[in-house]
Amino acid sequence: MITYKEIDSTYLERIKEIFEAEGWMAYLNNDDKLKSALDHSLYILGAFEDDKLVGFIRCLGDGEHAVTIQDLIIDKEHQRKKIGTTLMNKMFEKYSTVRFIQVNTDLDDERDNAFYKAIGMRTLESVHMISYCR
Repeated sequence: MITYKEIDSTYLERIKEIFEAEGWMAYLNNDDKLKSALDHSLYILGAFEDDKLVGFIRCLGDGEHAVTIQDLIIDKEHQRKKIGTTLMNKMFEKYSTVRFIQVNTDLDDERDNAFYKAIGMRTLESVHMISYCR
């Protein structure tokens, strides 16, 4: 059975394992930076099978007007079991009064784009906005 609870950087090693297994190598160059990023996150909700972290959602922002989903990652053996959907729904519930919730993903990542659309998220184009990045 999957359970959910808020987590922090005390799960650093397991978080690194999940990132590495999924090929998210950019996070693995500097443990101090990753720990700081986790400690300064608005919200991190973990998904657990028994006592083992199997995925999480990490959010940035002010929690009042804007929330950015920085990470949504589930280890391979637990994907396609509605864990990502549940994490998103729990985050939507927690921040139900926030005006703007966003997530960024690769334009050509068909699976991720289909997932975000399936849970009701819309592209910025459809809400007459544009995003800039550096």
